[in-house]
Amino acid sequence: MRTTLSLDDDILFAVKERARRENRTAGQVLSDLARQALTNPEPASDSTEVPGCHGFEPLPHRGEAVSNALIDRLREDEPA
Repeated sequence: MRTTLSLDDDILFAVKERARRENRTAGQVLSDLARQALTNPEPASDSTEVPGCHGFEPLPHRGEAVSNALIDRLREDEPA
């Protein structure tokens, strides 16, 4: 069935990229994604975990956060 939808640019890009990787049409990919979301809705999460962005999961926290002060300190300690 043909229809017209208004999609956010980032969604359209992601769907087209996935369709290209899977050698399918954007309509097939979007239909499958919508079907999955509508038949298997995930419960709302109470987690404060930051979701992945553009296919990349955030790295776990390891010690001190990177700041300009830390970078300056590392530069000062670096041999010339």
